[in-house]
This record gives sequence, C-alpha cells and structure tokens, in this order.
Amino acid sequence: MIKQILFILLILTGNFTLAQERFPKNQLSINAFRNPSLGLEYHHRQLSIHVGYYLTNFKRAVTTEFLKTGISYWLLPWGKQAIPSSFYIGLSYLRGLTRDYKYQNAIAFEAGARFMVWKGLNFRLGAIALSAEGKSLKVNPTPSINYTIKL
Repeated sequence: MIKQILFILLILTGNFTLAQERFPKNQLSINAFRNPSLGLEYHHRQLSIHVGYYLTNFKRAVTTEFLKTGISYWLLPWGKQAIPSSFYIGLSYLRGLTRDYKYQNAIAFEAGARFMVWKGLNFRLGAIALSAEGKSLKVNPTPSINYTIKL
C-alpha cells in the first residue's frame, strides 16, 4: 500500500513539475469582471497576484463592494494555445466599502477554471467563499471575462 501511495505521489509531482513548463514565464491580465476583481493580475508561471475592485450580491439586487488583493495558484493546464486553459485556487484579503461590510476585513478562498477563447481573451468560472468576523460564510459564483498578454 505504501509503495502505491508513493508511486501516485511521484506521478502527481512529476505532472505538476512538467505542467509548470506549459505556463508562460510572465503574463499580465486585465480583469473586466469580478473574478478575481476589476483590476490587474500579474502571473509568474503558476503563481499570480491581483489587486482591484470586487463587487458581489449576497442578497438579490443588493450589491456589496470591496477592495481586493490576493494570490492564486494555477494548475493542470490543457489546450495547445500559448497561454493554456487551466484550473486555479486562490486566497484573498478584502476590505469592505459598502453595506454590512463597510470598513470590515474579510478573507476569501476561490477555486475554478480559466478557459482561453481566442488569443488572450479568456473566461473564468469559479466560486468564492468569503468570511468576515461576525458574518456568516458567504459562497457565490464568480464568472468573469479577462484579457491576458504574455510579457
């Protein structure tokens, strides 16, 4: 059993190491919707950092706004484009600007996939779990449209 687990870990480690070569060394994304935020994101191979303005609806027709910054890890690329489609996970810090979250700190975990459509145009579809002191955990979908360029 131990040999099987070690074999599986070796294969996964090898795949992640080889997968890193599929990601361009440096990229810049202009994010035009809420995933990860309205703003900029810098990618270095499998890691990215982002900063921007994030809005979401925890209640129907009630928009809550945040400033958001964080880090994402990209994995399991697919496709033959220069910038591959891939999955991601991320962790972010948010500062509330409006509603019940005004002046409050929050933390969020995100996961999803980026689908490269044409050249640098891409769509993301994911989910975010947002937590703030004194508030219940909120989970929302995070669709987006972005444009990514290799540097």
